[in-house]
Amino acid sequence: MSLDIQSLDIQCEELSDARWAELLPLLQQCQVVRLDDCGLTEARCKDISSALRVNPALAELNLRSNELGDVGVHCVLQGLQTPSCKIQKLSLQNCCLTGAGCGVLSSTLRTLPTLQELHLSDNLLGDAGLQLLCEGLLDPQCRLEKLQLEYCSLSAASCEPLASVLRAKPDFKELTVSNNDINEAGVRVLCQGLKDSPCQLEALKLESCGVTSDNCRDLCGIVASKASLRELALGSNKLGDVGMAELCPGLLHPSSRLRTLWIWECGITAKGCGDLCRVLRAKESLKELSLAGNELGDEGARLLCETLLEPGCQLESLWVKSCSFTAACCSHFSSVLAQNRFLLELQISNNRLEDAGVRELCQGLGQPGSVLRVLWLADCDVSDSSCSSLAATLLANHSLRELDLSNNCLGDAGILQLVESVRQPGCLLEQLVYVHALGGCLYDIYWSEEMEDRLQALEKDKPSLRVIS
Repeated sequence: MSLDIQSLDIQCEELSDARWAELLPLLQQCQVVRLDDCGLTEARCKDISSALRVNPALAELNLRSNELGDVGVHCVLQGLQTPSCKIQKLSLQNCCLTGAGCGVLSSTLRTLPTLQELHLSDNLLGDAGLQLLCEGLLDPQCRLEKLQLEYCSLSAASCEPLASVLRAKPDFKELTVSNNDINEAGVRVLCQGLKDSPCQLEALKLESCGVTSDNCRDLCGIVASKASLRELALGSNKLGDVGMAELCPGLLHPSSRLRTLWIWECGITAKGCGDLCRVLRAKESLKELSLAGNELGDEGARLLCETLLEPGCQLESLWVKSCSFTAACCSHFSSVLAQNRFLLELQISNNRLEDAGVRELCQGLGQPGSVLRVLWLADCDVSDSSCSSLAATLLANHSLRELDLSNNCLGDAGILQLVESVRQPGCLLEQLVYVHALGGCLYDIYWSEEMEDRLQALEKDKPSLRVIS
Protein backbone atom coordinates (compact mmCIF):
# COMPACT_ATOMS: atom_id res chain seq x y z
CA MET A 1 0.00 0.00 0.00
CA SER A 2 1.18 3.51 -0.83
CA LEU A 3 -0.35 6.43 1.00
CA ASP A 4 0.36 10.17 0.94
CA ILE A 5 -1.62 13.38 0.62
CA GLN A 6 -1.52 13.18 -3.20
CA SER A 7 -2.07 9.45 -3.70
CA LEU A 8 -4.14 6.61 -2.25
CA ASP A 9 -2.79 3.34 -3.63
CA ILE A 10 -4.10 0.08 -2.10
CA GLN A 11 -3.85 -3.40 -3.63
CA CYS A 12 -5.30 -6.77 -2.61
CA GLU A 13 -6.68 -5.66 0.74
CA GLU A 14 -10.09 -6.56 2.11
CA LEU A 15 -11.28 -3.28 3.61
CA SER A 16 -13.06 -3.51 6.95
CA ASP A 17 -15.71 -0.95 7.88
CA ALA A 18 -13.25 0.77 10.21
CA ARG A 19 -10.56 0.87 7.54
CA TRP A 20 -13.06 2.17 5.00
CA ALA A 21 -14.14 4.98 7.34
CA GLU A 22 -10.47 5.91 7.66
CA LEU A 23 -9.99 6.06 3.88
CA LEU A 24 -13.13 8.00 2.90
CA PRO A 25 -11.70 11.46 3.75
CA LEU A 26 -8.71 10.69 1.50
CA LEU A 27 -11.02 9.85 -1.39
CA GLN A 28 -12.25 13.41 -1.16
CA GLN A 29 -8.83 15.02 -1.64
CA CYS A 30 -6.28 12.73 -3.34
CA GLN A 31 -5.25 13.36 -6.93
CA VAL A 32 -4.70 9.63 -7.53
CA VAL A 33 -7.04 6.97 -6.14
CA ARG A 34 -6.16 3.31 -6.78
CA LEU A 35 -8.18 0.58 -5.07
CA ASP A 36 -7.04 -2.54 -6.91
CA ASP A 37 -8.68 -5.86 -5.93
CA CYS A 38 -10.11 -4.55 -2.67
CA GLY A 39 -13.43 -6.42 -2.67
CA LEU A 40 -15.47 -3.27 -3.27
CA THR A 41 -19.26 -3.68 -3.06
CA GLU A 42 -22.20 -1.71 -4.39
CA ALA A 43 -22.46 0.00 -0.99
CA ARG A 44 -18.81 1.03 -1.20
CA CYS A 45 -19.48 2.42 -4.69
CA LYS A 46 -22.07 4.80 -3.25
CA ASP A 47 -19.48 6.07 -0.79
CA ILE A 48 -16.94 6.47 -3.58
CA SER A 49 -19.45 8.39 -5.68
CA SER A 50 -20.20 10.80 -2.84
CA ALA A 51 -16.50 11.34 -2.16
CA LEU A 52 -15.65 12.00 -5.80
CA ARG A 53 -18.33 14.64 -6.08
CA VAL A 54 -16.40 16.84 -3.64
CA ASN A 55 -12.90 16.05 -4.95
CA PRO A 56 -11.91 18.61 -7.60
CA ALA A 57 -8.27 17.43 -7.48
CA LEU A 58 -8.94 13.90 -8.83
CA ALA A 59 -6.77 13.11 -11.88
CA GLU A 60 -6.72 9.28 -11.81
CA LEU A 61 -9.24 6.69 -10.60
CA ASN A 62 -8.32 3.00 -10.75
CA LEU A 63 -10.85 0.43 -9.49
CA ARG A 64 -9.35 -2.56 -11.26
CA SER A 65 -10.38 -6.13 -10.33
CA ASN A 66 -13.40 -5.31 -8.17
CA GLU A 67 -16.79 -6.94 -8.86
CA LEU A 68 -18.63 -3.66 -9.32
CA GLY A 69 -20.99 -4.81 -12.04
CA ASP A 70 -23.06 -2.43 -14.12
CA VAL A 71 -24.85 -1.00 -11.06
CA GLY A 72 -21.64 -0.30 -9.18
CA VAL A 73 -19.95 1.26 -12.21
CA HIS A 74 -23.01 3.43 -12.80
CA CYS A 75 -22.84 4.62 -9.22
CA VAL A 76 -19.15 5.52 -9.48
CA LEU A 77 -19.64 7.34 -12.76
CA GLN A 78 -22.32 9.53 -11.20
CA GLY A 79 -19.66 10.85 -8.86
CA LEU A 80 -17.60 12.02 -11.85
CA GLN A 81 -20.42 13.99 -13.46
CA THR A 82 -19.74 17.31 -11.79
CA PRO A 83 -18.50 20.53 -13.42
CA SER A 84 -15.40 20.51 -11.21
CA CYS A 85 -14.29 17.00 -12.26
CA LYS A 86 -10.95 17.07 -14.11
CA ILE A 87 -10.18 13.36 -14.26
CA GLN A 88 -7.59 12.32 -16.86
CA LYS A 89 -7.28 8.55 -16.38
CA LEU A 90 -10.04 6.02 -15.55
CA SER A 91 -9.48 2.27 -15.13
CA LEU A 92 -12.42 -0.10 -14.80
CA GLN A 93 -10.48 -3.17 -15.90
CA ASN A 94 -11.97 -6.48 -14.76
CA CYS A 95 -14.93 -4.86 -12.99
CA CYS A 96 -17.71 -7.13 -14.34
CA LEU A 97 -18.99 -4.41 -16.64
CA THR A 98 -21.23 -5.74 -19.44
CA GLY A 99 -22.57 -4.38 -22.69
CA ALA A 100 -25.70 -3.25 -20.86
CA GLY A 101 -23.61 -0.93 -18.68
CA CYS A 102 -21.92 0.74 -21.62
CA GLY A 103 -24.84 3.07 -22.22
CA VAL A 104 -24.18 4.92 -18.98
CA LEU A 105 -20.45 4.93 -19.63
CA SER A 106 -21.06 6.35 -23.08
CA SER A 107 -23.14 9.19 -21.65
CA THR A 108 -20.46 9.92 -19.07
CA LEU A 109 -17.77 10.27 -21.75
CA ARG A 110 -19.71 13.18 -23.18
CA THR A 111 -19.32 15.07 -19.88
CA LEU A 112 -15.62 14.41 -19.27
CA PRO A 113 -13.59 16.50 -21.74
CA THR A 114 -10.42 16.10 -19.63
CA LEU A 115 -10.42 12.27 -19.78
CA GLN A 116 -7.43 11.02 -21.78
CA GLU A 117 -7.11 7.32 -20.84
CA LEU A 118 -9.83 4.69 -20.45
CA HIS A 119 -9.00 1.10 -19.47
CA LEU A 120 -11.85 -1.39 -19.98
CA SER A 121 -9.97 -4.65 -20.55
CA ASP A 122 -11.29 -7.93 -19.10
CA ASN A 123 -14.96 -6.90 -19.24
CA LEU A 124 -17.55 -8.75 -21.35
CA LEU A 125 -18.64 -5.73 -23.38
CA GLY A 126 -19.37 -7.58 -26.60
CA ASP A 127 -20.06 -5.89 -29.93
CA ALA A 128 -23.29 -4.27 -28.70
CA GLY A 129 -21.53 -2.70 -25.73
CA LEU A 130 -18.68 -1.49 -27.89
CA GLN A 131 -21.17 0.15 -30.26
CA LEU A 132 -22.68 2.08 -27.34
CA LEU A 133 -19.24 3.06 -26.09
CA CYS A 134 -18.20 4.40 -29.48
CA GLU A 135 -21.25 6.66 -29.60
CA GLY A 136 -19.90 8.42 -26.55
CA LEU A 137 -16.36 8.46 -27.92
CA LEU A 138 -17.59 10.19 -31.08
CA ASP A 139 -19.06 13.09 -29.12
CA PRO A 140 -17.06 16.29 -29.78
CA GLN A 141 -16.72 16.83 -26.03
CA CYS A 142 -14.85 13.52 -25.65
CA ARG A 143 -11.11 13.94 -26.19
CA LEU A 144 -9.91 10.47 -25.28
CA GLU A 145 -6.37 9.60 -26.40
CA LYS A 146 -5.81 6.04 -25.10
CA LEU A 147 -8.27 3.12 -25.07
CA GLN A 148 -7.66 -0.42 -23.80
CA LEU A 149 -10.13 -3.14 -24.81
CA GLU A 150 -8.25 -6.39 -24.22
CA TYR A 151 -10.37 -9.51 -23.54
CA CYS A 152 -13.68 -7.73 -24.18
CA SER A 153 -15.37 -10.43 -26.33
CA LEU A 154 -15.22 -8.32 -29.48
CA SER A 155 -15.55 -9.60 -33.04
CA ALA A 156 -14.96 -8.07 -36.45
CA ALA A 157 -18.34 -6.31 -36.06
CA SER A 158 -16.75 -3.97 -33.49
CA CYS A 159 -14.07 -2.76 -35.85
CA GLU A 160 -16.18 -0.40 -37.99
CA PRO A 161 -17.36 1.60 -34.94
CA LEU A 162 -13.76 1.74 -33.71
CA ALA A 163 -12.58 2.81 -37.17
CA SER A 164 -15.14 5.62 -37.10
CA VAL A 165 -13.71 6.81 -33.79
CA LEU A 166 -10.18 6.74 -35.20
CA ARG A 167 -11.26 8.82 -38.19
CA ALA A 168 -12.98 11.39 -35.98
CA LYS A 169 -10.32 11.83 -33.29
CA PRO A 170 -7.11 13.58 -34.40
CA ASP A 171 -5.70 13.40 -30.86
CA PHE A 172 -6.01 9.61 -30.56
CA LYS A 173 -2.68 7.99 -29.59
CA GLU A 174 -3.10 4.40 -28.37
CA LEU A 175 -5.43 1.50 -29.15
CA THR A 176 -5.30 -1.95 -27.52
CA VAL A 177 -7.68 -4.63 -28.78
CA SER A 178 -5.49 -7.68 -28.08
CA ASN A 179 -7.12 -11.02 -27.27
CA ASN A 180 -10.33 -10.38 -29.19
CA ASP A 181 -11.43 -12.47 -32.19
CA ILE A 182 -11.56 -9.63 -34.69
CA ASN A 183 -9.65 -11.75 -37.22
CA GLU A 184 -8.46 -10.80 -40.70
CA ALA A 185 -11.57 -8.85 -41.74
CA GLY A 186 -11.66 -6.80 -38.54
CA VAL A 187 -7.97 -5.95 -38.71
CA ARG A 188 -8.40 -4.78 -42.29
CA VAL A 189 -11.25 -2.45 -41.24
CA LEU A 190 -9.16 -1.02 -38.39
CA CYS A 191 -6.22 -0.41 -40.70
CA GLN A 192 -8.47 1.41 -43.16
CA GLY A 193 -9.74 3.59 -40.33
CA LEU A 194 -6.18 4.41 -39.31
CA LYS A 195 -5.23 5.10 -42.90
CA ASP A 196 -8.06 7.63 -43.17
CA SER A 197 -7.35 9.18 -39.77
CA PRO A 198 -5.24 12.27 -39.11
CA CYS A 199 -4.42 10.91 -35.63
CA GLN A 200 -0.79 10.66 -34.54
CA LEU A 201 -1.02 7.08 -33.31
CA GLU A 202 1.79 6.04 -30.95
CA ALA A 203 0.83 2.45 -29.99
CA LEU A 204 -1.21 -0.27 -31.70
CA LYS A 205 -1.66 -3.60 -29.89
CA LEU A 206 -3.25 -6.49 -31.79
CA GLU A 207 -1.86 -9.54 -30.03
CA SER A 208 -3.84 -12.77 -30.38
CA CYS A 209 -6.42 -11.15 -32.65
CA GLY A 210 -6.33 -13.49 -35.64
CA VAL A 211 -4.02 -11.24 -37.67
CA THR A 212 -2.86 -13.03 -40.82
CA SER A 213 -0.03 -12.64 -43.30
CA ASP A 214 -2.47 -10.90 -45.64
CA ASN A 215 -3.07 -8.24 -42.97
CA CYS A 216 0.65 -7.48 -42.91
CA ARG A 217 0.31 -5.57 -46.17
CA ASP A 218 -2.28 -3.31 -44.53
CA LEU A 219 -0.10 -2.93 -41.43
CA CYS A 220 2.87 -2.13 -43.64
CA GLY A 221 1.02 0.92 -44.92
CA ILE A 222 0.17 2.04 -41.38
CA VAL A 223 3.76 1.72 -40.17
CA ALA A 224 5.00 3.64 -43.19
CA SER A 225 2.41 6.43 -42.96
CA LYS A 226 2.29 6.95 -39.18
CA ALA A 227 5.65 8.48 -38.29
CA SER A 228 4.34 8.86 -34.73
CA LEU A 229 3.99 5.07 -34.22
CA ARG A 230 6.39 3.87 -31.53
CA GLU A 231 4.96 0.50 -30.46
CA LEU A 232 3.46 -2.33 -32.52
CA ALA A 233 2.38 -5.52 -30.74
CA LEU A 234 1.42 -8.45 -32.99
CA GLY A 235 2.33 -11.43 -30.81
CA SER A 236 0.48 -14.76 -31.03
CA ASN A 237 -0.75 -14.25 -34.60
CA LYS A 238 -0.04 -16.44 -37.64
CA LEU A 239 2.09 -13.99 -39.58
CA GLY A 240 4.75 -16.45 -40.72
CA ASP A 241 7.73 -15.58 -42.89
CA VAL A 242 5.38 -14.36 -45.62
CA GLY A 243 3.85 -11.85 -43.23
CA MET A 244 7.29 -10.60 -42.16
CA ALA A 245 8.26 -10.09 -45.78
CA GLU A 246 5.11 -7.99 -46.25
CA LEU A 247 5.59 -5.97 -43.05
CA CYS A 248 9.29 -5.16 -43.33
CA PRO A 249 9.03 -2.60 -46.18
CA GLY A 250 6.87 -0.48 -43.88
CA LEU A 251 9.37 -0.83 -41.06
CA LEU A 252 12.13 0.19 -43.48
CA HIS A 253 10.27 3.26 -44.71
CA PRO A 254 12.23 6.47 -44.01
CA SER A 255 9.39 7.91 -41.91
CA SER A 256 9.11 4.86 -39.63
CA ARG A 257 10.41 5.49 -36.11
CA LEU A 258 9.15 2.34 -34.40
CA ARG A 259 10.78 1.73 -31.02
CA THR A 260 9.09 -1.50 -29.81
CA LEU A 261 8.08 -4.52 -31.91
CA TRP A 262 6.43 -7.55 -30.29
CA ILE A 263 6.16 -10.51 -32.69
CA TRP A 264 6.37 -13.45 -30.29
CA GLU A 265 4.82 -16.78 -31.36
CA CYS A 266 4.15 -15.64 -34.91
CA GLY A 267 5.43 -18.67 -36.84
CA ILE A 268 8.64 -16.96 -37.93
CA THR A 269 11.69 -19.00 -38.92
CA ALA A 270 15.27 -18.11 -39.80
CA LYS A 271 14.03 -16.96 -43.22
CA GLY A 272 11.72 -14.34 -41.75
CA CYS A 273 14.45 -13.45 -39.29
CA GLY A 274 16.65 -12.57 -42.25
CA ASP A 275 14.09 -10.02 -43.47
CA LEU A 276 13.82 -8.56 -39.98
CA CYS A 277 17.61 -8.23 -39.72
CA ARG A 278 17.53 -5.79 -42.64
CA VAL A 279 15.28 -3.59 -40.52
CA LEU A 280 17.55 -3.89 -37.47
CA ARG A 281 20.56 -2.79 -39.51
CA ALA A 282 18.77 0.24 -40.94
CA LYS A 283 16.73 1.49 -37.98
CA GLU A 284 18.56 2.93 -35.00
CA SER A 285 15.16 3.85 -33.56
CA LEU A 286 14.21 0.19 -32.91
CA LYS A 287 15.10 -0.51 -29.26
CA GLU A 288 12.91 -3.41 -28.06
CA LEU A 289 12.22 -6.64 -29.94
CA SER A 290 10.48 -9.84 -28.86
CA LEU A 291 10.83 -12.90 -31.06
CA ALA A 292 10.04 -15.35 -28.25
CA GLY A 293 8.36 -18.60 -29.23
CA ASN A 294 9.43 -18.54 -32.88
CA GLU A 295 11.38 -21.49 -34.37
CA LEU A 296 14.43 -19.45 -35.32
CA GLY A 297 16.98 -22.16 -34.55
CA ASP A 298 20.73 -21.62 -34.43
CA GLU A 299 20.71 -20.19 -37.96
CA GLY A 300 18.29 -17.48 -36.87
CA ALA A 301 20.47 -16.82 -33.84
CA ARG A 302 23.52 -16.41 -36.08
CA LEU A 303 21.70 -13.91 -38.30
CA LEU A 304 20.53 -11.92 -35.29
CA CYS A 305 23.97 -11.84 -33.69
CA GLU A 306 25.71 -10.76 -36.88
CA THR A 307 23.18 -7.94 -37.14
CA LEU A 308 23.66 -6.93 -33.51
CA LEU A 309 27.32 -6.33 -34.31
CA GLU A 310 26.44 -3.91 -37.14
CA PRO A 311 26.82 -0.19 -36.24
CA GLY A 312 23.29 0.64 -37.43
CA CYS A 313 21.66 -1.74 -34.95
CA GLN A 314 21.10 -0.12 -31.57
CA LEU A 315 18.69 -2.62 -30.02
CA GLU A 316 18.55 -2.43 -26.21
CA SER A 317 16.24 -5.33 -25.32
CA LEU A 318 16.01 -8.70 -27.12
CA TRP A 319 13.62 -11.49 -26.12
CA VAL A 320 14.41 -14.83 -27.76
CA LYS A 321 12.94 -17.20 -25.19
CA SER A 322 11.89 -20.61 -26.57
CA CYS A 323 13.46 -20.13 -30.00
CA SER A 324 15.03 -23.61 -30.37
CA PHE A 325 18.59 -22.42 -29.77
CA THR A 326 21.37 -24.78 -28.70
CA ALA A 327 24.89 -24.36 -27.35
CA ALA A 328 26.07 -24.08 -30.97
CA CYS A 329 24.82 -20.49 -31.22
CA CYS A 330 26.33 -19.27 -27.95
CA SER A 331 29.67 -18.28 -29.45
CA HIS A 332 27.75 -15.77 -31.58
CA PHE A 333 25.92 -14.39 -28.56
CA SER A 334 29.22 -14.27 -26.69
CA SER A 335 30.65 -11.95 -29.34
CA VAL A 336 27.58 -9.73 -29.03
CA LEU A 337 27.91 -9.55 -25.25
CA ALA A 338 31.58 -8.63 -25.56
CA GLN A 339 31.32 -6.06 -28.35
CA ASN A 340 27.80 -4.61 -28.54
CA ARG A 341 27.49 -1.27 -26.70
CA PHE A 342 23.69 -0.98 -26.75
CA LEU A 343 22.12 -4.31 -25.72
CA LEU A 344 21.09 -4.07 -22.06
CA GLU A 345 18.65 -6.99 -21.72
CA LEU A 346 18.79 -10.51 -23.15
CA GLN A 347 15.94 -12.96 -22.46
CA ILE A 348 17.20 -16.28 -23.77
CA SER A 349 15.41 -18.68 -21.40
CA ASN A 350 13.99 -22.08 -22.36
CA ASN A 351 16.66 -22.84 -24.93
CA ARG A 352 18.95 -25.90 -24.63
CA LEU A 353 22.15 -23.93 -24.09
CA GLU A 354 23.52 -26.37 -21.49
CA ASP A 355 26.75 -25.81 -19.58
CA ALA A 356 28.90 -25.51 -22.69
CA GLY A 357 26.72 -22.71 -24.04
CA VAL A 358 26.63 -20.85 -20.74
CA ARG A 359 30.41 -20.98 -20.48
CA GLU A 360 30.57 -19.39 -23.95
CA LEU A 361 28.24 -16.62 -22.79
CA CYS A 362 30.41 -16.06 -19.73
CA GLN A 363 33.43 -15.42 -21.93
CA GLY A 364 31.61 -12.54 -23.57
CA LEU A 365 30.19 -11.20 -20.31
CA GLY A 366 33.63 -11.24 -18.76
CA GLN A 367 35.08 -8.81 -21.30
CA PRO A 368 35.74 -5.23 -20.08
CA GLY A 369 33.38 -3.65 -22.61
CA SER A 370 30.28 -5.71 -21.76
CA VAL A 371 27.26 -3.49 -21.00
CA LEU A 372 24.46 -6.06 -20.48
CA ARG A 373 22.39 -5.37 -17.36
CA VAL A 374 19.75 -8.15 -17.39
CA LEU A 375 20.27 -11.80 -18.40
CA TRP A 376 17.55 -14.47 -18.29
CA LEU A 377 18.83 -18.06 -18.39
CA ALA A 378 15.87 -19.97 -16.93
CA ASP A 379 15.19 -23.49 -18.25
CA CYS A 380 18.48 -23.70 -20.13
CA ASP A 381 19.72 -27.11 -18.84
CA VAL A 382 22.40 -25.48 -16.70
CA SER A 383 24.04 -27.55 -13.96
CA ASP A 384 26.57 -26.99 -11.17
CA SER A 385 29.47 -27.56 -13.58
CA SER A 386 29.03 -24.12 -15.19
CA CYS A 387 28.69 -22.25 -11.89
CA SER A 388 32.44 -21.67 -11.56
CA SER A 389 32.34 -19.77 -14.87
CA LEU A 390 29.26 -17.83 -13.77
CA ALA A 391 30.84 -17.06 -10.40
CA ALA A 392 34.01 -15.72 -12.01
CA THR A 393 31.96 -13.67 -14.46
CA LEU A 394 29.97 -12.02 -11.67
CA LEU A 395 33.25 -10.68 -10.26
CA ALA A 396 34.73 -9.64 -13.61
CA ASN A 397 31.59 -8.02 -15.02
CA HIS A 398 30.62 -4.54 -13.80
CA SER A 399 27.38 -4.00 -15.75
CA LEU A 400 25.17 -7.01 -14.93
CA ARG A 401 22.46 -6.20 -12.37
CA GLU A 402 19.91 -9.04 -12.78
CA LEU A 403 20.47 -12.75 -13.40
CA ASP A 404 17.72 -15.38 -13.66
CA LEU A 405 18.77 -19.03 -13.34
CA SER A 406 15.34 -20.47 -12.53
CA ASN A 407 14.44 -24.08 -13.32
CA ASN A 408 17.99 -25.25 -13.87
CA CYS A 409 19.69 -28.21 -12.18
CA LEU A 410 21.63 -26.22 -9.61
CA GLY A 411 22.34 -27.73 -6.21
CA ASP A 412 24.06 -26.48 -3.09
CA ALA A 413 27.53 -26.78 -4.60
CA GLY A 414 26.75 -24.59 -7.59
CA ILE A 415 24.77 -22.01 -5.67
CA LEU A 416 27.52 -21.80 -3.07
CA GLN A 417 30.01 -20.77 -5.74
CA LEU A 418 27.64 -18.04 -6.89
CA VAL A 419 27.01 -16.87 -3.33
CA GLU A 420 30.73 -16.54 -2.66
CA SER A 421 31.06 -14.23 -5.66
CA VAL A 422 27.91 -12.25 -5.00
CA ARG A 423 28.92 -11.49 -1.42
CA GLN A 424 32.14 -9.82 -2.59
CA PRO A 425 32.12 -5.98 -2.61
CA GLY A 426 33.21 -5.98 -6.24
CA CYS A 427 30.08 -7.81 -7.41
CA LEU A 428 27.41 -5.33 -8.48
CA LEU A 429 24.56 -7.81 -9.02
CA GLU A 430 21.28 -6.50 -7.56
CA GLN A 431 18.89 -9.40 -8.23
CA LEU A 432 19.46 -13.15 -8.38
CA VAL A 433 16.50 -15.37 -9.29
CA TYR A 434 16.51 -19.17 -9.01
CA VAL A 435 12.89 -20.23 -8.63
CA HIS A 436 12.24 -23.95 -9.23
CA ALA A 437 8.90 -24.95 -10.74
CA LEU A 438 7.78 -28.55 -10.34
CA GLY A 439 9.13 -30.59 -13.20
CA GLY A 440 11.32 -27.73 -14.43
CA CYS A 441 14.47 -29.81 -14.04
CA LEU A 442 15.67 -33.34 -14.71
CA TYR A 443 15.44 -33.92 -10.97
CA ASP A 444 13.96 -31.98 -8.08
CA ILE A 445 16.23 -29.69 -6.10
CA TYR A 446 15.77 -28.88 -2.44
CA TRP A 447 18.13 -26.42 -0.77
CA SER A 448 19.68 -27.63 2.46
CA GLU A 449 18.92 -25.73 5.67
CA GLU A 450 22.52 -24.59 5.73
CA MET A 451 22.20 -23.12 2.23
CA GLU A 452 18.96 -21.34 3.12
CA ASP A 453 20.67 -19.84 6.15
CA ARG A 454 23.58 -18.66 4.04
CA LEU A 455 21.28 -17.04 1.50
CA GLN A 456 19.35 -15.25 4.22
CA ALA A 457 22.63 -14.04 5.73
CA LEU A 458 23.74 -12.86 2.28
CA GLU A 459 20.70 -10.61 1.92
CA LYS A 460 21.33 -9.14 5.37
CA ASP A 461 25.02 -8.52 4.66
CA LYS A 462 24.27 -7.04 1.25
CA PRO A 463 21.04 -4.98 1.39
CA SER A 464 21.44 -3.91 -2.25
CA LEU A 465 20.92 -7.53 -3.38
CA ARG A 466 17.50 -9.14 -3.81
CA VAL A 467 17.43 -12.94 -3.87
CA ILE A 468 14.27 -14.59 -5.25
CA SER A 469 14.10 -18.33 -4.59
